[in-house]
Amino acid sequence: MRRSVAVNSANPPLLLVAHGTRDPEGPRVIEQLAEATAAVLGVPVHVGYVDVIGPTVAETLERVPGPVVALPAFLAAGYHVRTDLPEQVASTGREDVTITAPLGPSPAITEALLDRLRQAGWRPGDRVLFSAAGSSDARALADVRAAARELGRRCGQWLNPSYITTASPATEDVCAPGVFIAPYLLAPGLFHRRLAELASSGVADPIGVHPAVVDLIARRYRGAVRDHVTAA
Repeated sequence: MRRSVAVNSANPPLLLVAHGTRDPEGPRVIEQLAEATAAVLGVPVHVGYVDVIGPTVAETLERVPGPVVALPAFLAAGYHVRTDLPEQVASTGREDVTITAPLGPSPAITEALLDRLRQAGWRPGDRVLFSAAGSSDARALADVRAAARELGRRCGQWLNPSYITTASPATEDVCAPGVFIAPYLLAPGLFHRRLAELASSGVADPIGVHPAVVDLIARRYRGAVRDHVTAA
């Protein structure tokens, strides 16, 4: 049960927006992120999905009073972030919803990725294979490349991304024994299970409910509230 607090323009509720998946592990991670963030911020944190499952963004907004801060729990600014989410918010007729930048790419996400690699047994000098879900959106692919470069900088090696689906190169085509796979995935599911089937030295866990991610969500929220107050 998430804590309930008085809501006003100084502490609006947060809407955590995710893609949606029928794999039960995906929504579970988003709910856990929402609960952890609510504990840090002391404001109500709700969840909505742009695709596949509900509650939809519109359905959640129907029961959440305004103003609202909506944060896309995406690792790249693809179609769902730039077009789908704003259109779904606009369809409600609400003008009191502030949409923040997505979670990634971000140094905080890189920190979480590095931690997951270490937990999988990676040590400096071991080869890393960066693997993302894939997209046909050029902006999203550019964000993934930026995330790969940043992780590579932290690992001491140049990283080009590979993809589980849609884009190329395919992770399964470039994976080889001796590499550690760094999944650019927020939650477990089909994509992570595919990576676990590949021949490698280890596959890191998805980013999940990492303290750096919770802190990033809190900072995105506080920045949106600060900007709103300043603008007002």
